[in-house]
Amino acid sequence: MTDTSDQTMMARALQLAARGLYTTDPNPRVGCVLVNDGEVVGEGWHQRAGGPHAEIVALQQAGERARGAVCYVTLEPCSHHGRTPPCAQALIDAAVAEVVVAMQDPNPVVAGSGLLALREAGIQVRMGPMGAQARALNPGFCRRMTEARPYVRLKLAMSLDGRTAMASGESQWITADPARRDVQRLRARRSAIVTGIGTVLADDPSMTVRREQIGDYPDGELRQPLRVVVDPHLSTPVDGKIVQADGRLLVATATDDLVHAGALQQVGAEVVVLPGSLDTVDLGELMAELGRREVNEVLVETGAVLSGAMLRAGLIDELVIYMAPVLMGDAARGLFHLPGLDAMADRLHLEISDIRAVGKDWRISARVSPRDDA
Repeated sequence: MTDTSDQTMMARALQLAARGLYTTDPNPRVGCVLVNDGEVVGEGWHQRAGGPHAEIVALQQAGERARGAVCYVTLEPCSHHGRTPPCAQALIDAAVAEVVVAMQDPNPVVAGSGLLALREAGIQVRMGPMGAQARALNPGFCRRMTEARPYVRLKLAMSLDGRTAMASGESQWITADPARRDVQRLRARRSAIVTGIGTVLADDPSMTVRREQIGDYPDGELRQPLRVVVDPHLSTPVDGKIVQADGRLLVATATDDLVHAGALQQVGAEVVVLPGSLDTVDLGELMAELGRREVNEVLVETGAVLSGAMLRAGLIDELVIYMAPVLMGDAARGLFHLPGLDAMADRLHLEISDIRAVGKDWRISARVSPRDDA
């Protein structure tokens, strides 16, 4: 295959992998294309944990035409027995001639062993193009496998003058319907949504995904993300919407108030006690706990205090800010509570990766930068 063909086929495999954006948790999103004599003979993508992997779907579609084919796959084929049999062995059994991989699997259980098994079976193996795109499709899986914690995005909505709520606390709605629908898509691809007890008490949110606002959700049952409330003093109301809504709820606290914990558990919530105090929960330990629960991606939707604490703790990988063309004035509330930033040298720097219009609002995506580019 030429470099151009490699690019084209791997781009198609990534396009297939993206179909699993909302459904593969806790597995990675993976796509596969089989090509024989220049013709695509099989395609597949991984849809759900426990279901067939992308390579298996493509092999089933190709049948006998898989023999001698080139396999383009966005992630190294697995070599171990997990929920399903190993894909590397399936490719060997099908007698494909070559396997082109966008990226090596960061899972230490695999980590090159799938590629080794293919080579030992006499199959040519190449690291192909678009590795960066493959990693970008699975930031949470990669982060969890390498650092034992999820990839964390912080979602914020603000006015043009950087305000998130009026002085009274009123905040609905800063942005328009298209931006709010876009947030639903962000929620749908996340393993967990994290908010703070202040937001729960002030706004009484449900923090659920509303399927009718997503538009491109695949067929099948909608899986609600795990909802997490950071509640140091355990004051989540048992009759709150976030407790009563469908789906799983985890209340992370630093107190052993067995009475209120029992009341929450009786209505279906789970309570986990983490290190901290009555004023805070150890946020690093919370992220580690979510990693242990196979949470790949977290969306944080909360107020200025928890947002600032997450940022100061170095736990935010990416900010997604929806900016509305409105002004809310000096008395309105800001984006972050960040005490101690007294001099220009104390500034936190961001690397903006994307800016685009969403209806009449703007969506800004940015990463926290470790250095001063000013």
